[in-house]
Amino acid sequence: PSLHIVLNSIMKALVPLLHIALLVLFVIIIYAIIGLELFLGRMHKTCYFLGSDLEAEEDPSPCASSGSGRACTLNQTECRGRWPGPNGGITNFDNFFFAMLTVFQCVTMEGWTDVLYWMQDAMGYELPWVYFVSLVIFGSFFVLNLVLGVLSGEFSKEREKAKARGDFQKQREKQQMEEDLRGYLDWITQAEELDMEDPSADGNLGSM
Repeated sequence: PSLHIVLNSIMKALVPLLHIALLVLFVIIIYAIIGLELFLGRMHKTCYFLGSDLEAEEDPSPCASSGSGRACTLNQTECRGRWPGPNGGITNFDNFFFAMLTVFQCVTMEGWTDVLYWMQDAMGYELPWVYFVSLVIFGSFFVLNLVLGVLSGEFSKEREKAKARGDFQKQREKQQMEEDLRGYLDWITQAEELDMEDPSADGNLGSM
């Protein structure tokens, strides 16, 4: 019965889940467009040794040649472009596809803080903090939790229906037992009445 309830809940939640999926897609598209406007090309600068293409850090991260981003502090190093970017160049806002991929990663909360810190290194603290924290709050804590709400609601409905069906079945069984018992008692009563009539009939036969 429990597996039946779970399967029915999932089947009935498919339409609301589709609506939530469309809402999540809408949020990802909106934040990807905003990210393109704010962060286009920001992930391709890192620290290099002066006069060479050798990266100055073992684990490179974005830097900023000016402003409040991360500066290159090692001697004989400078911040300049031509770096593919974090995660082999996948995490960036250079085009709509990569922007959507980066936003989706943040919505799943898998390594979103790394993306936030990289962007802060590239351009400072103000805009990245507002952008990524609002994305996680709205995209993860609010929108994705709607999935749990829908499944929980459908599961509660199916459980109530199953309980009502069980109570109805018990009531029917009880009524059936009462009817069977009543019929049995009626049968016993009729049998007793017949037994009471039989001796008089036997006496009449004997006198003849």
